[in-house]
Amino acid sequence: MIGIAGAGAFGTALAVSLARDGRPVTLWARNAEAATAMQDTRDNPRLPGVTLPAPLVATGDITQLFGCDTILLATPTQTLRGFLTENAAGFAGKYLVACCKGIDLGTLTGPTASIREIIPTATPAMLTGPSFADDIARGLPTGLTLACADEAAGKMLQQWLSTSNLRLYTTTDVIGAELGGALKNVIAIGCGVAIGAGLGDSARAALLTRGFSEMQRIADHLGAEPATLAGLSGLGDLALTCTSNLSRNYRFGLALGAGEDFDKSTTVEGAATAKAVSKLALDLGLDLPVTAIVARLAHREIDVKTALQTLLSRPLKEE
Repeated sequence: MIGIAGAGAFGTALAVSLARDGRPVTLWARNAEAATAMQDTRDNPRLPGVTLPAPLVATGDITQLFGCDTILLATPTQTLRGFLTENAAGFAGKYLVACCKGIDLGTLTGPTASIREIIPTATPAMLTGPSFADDIARGLPTGLTLACADEAAGKMLQQWLSTSNLRLYTTTDVIGAELGGALKNVIAIGCGVAIGAGLGDSARAALLTRGFSEMQRIADHLGAEPATLAGLSGLGDLALTCTSNLSRNYRFGLALGAGEDFDKSTTVEGAATAKAVSKLALDLGLDLPVTAIVARLAHREIDVKTALQTLLSRPLKEE
């Protein structure tokens, strides 16, 4: 049995893809009334026009997940540790697959580190890559990375979680997969700012490229494999997120660049991640200028004009 914690658009989309292939899925929503409505109407307002397949059961009772062998964690990175702590006893010994992309502001580590620390008997894994909820829910194809330090467990999860429209590739490089998924959101905000401020596609391409260089730099420093960052969880997700209005992080950047307000109820993982990675880079003695500027922009500490001047006035160097 597969359980999914978090009935937002992405968690629901994964549940739909799995259930459409006939697999029993329990989808937990924090809002019990919303869960009841989903179960009764077979609809989630977060994914308009998508019918929830019969094998999908929506519930507001967290204990319904405790009987599942594998649980996908589709909760925001910054609330994950609290959620795991609340449910540590029920999640003990499970396969816990993080589907959130970010770096925790308190610990400056990725989701699997939180799983290992809080529930040491669980087997942690990471599911990441180029994937928009609407595409997945509508049955459109994509490839994702399933990262698990336990190679045998990773291959088993690959079989359980691959569907007719989700092709999963395994890796044991959890650090690389986590960093790729987290850092691409930071660069997506910067690319959105470039377009929102009218700086043009050339500026966006330059930011994307220099941002990818920063992703590789910190990943290498933390022991990730270079090939991981060049794969689906790194370059693949970066290309998608930095070029599409379906990306929340990109749309947030667009609003910043245009000087417009952004819906505060929308989770923008890249804003917190930019701040966390900037702290981490300072501790490690790494120079990540794009990440640092995005962190300041995202938290309204600098305006776009000053940010541009700061980046363009840096000393000239070799690529």
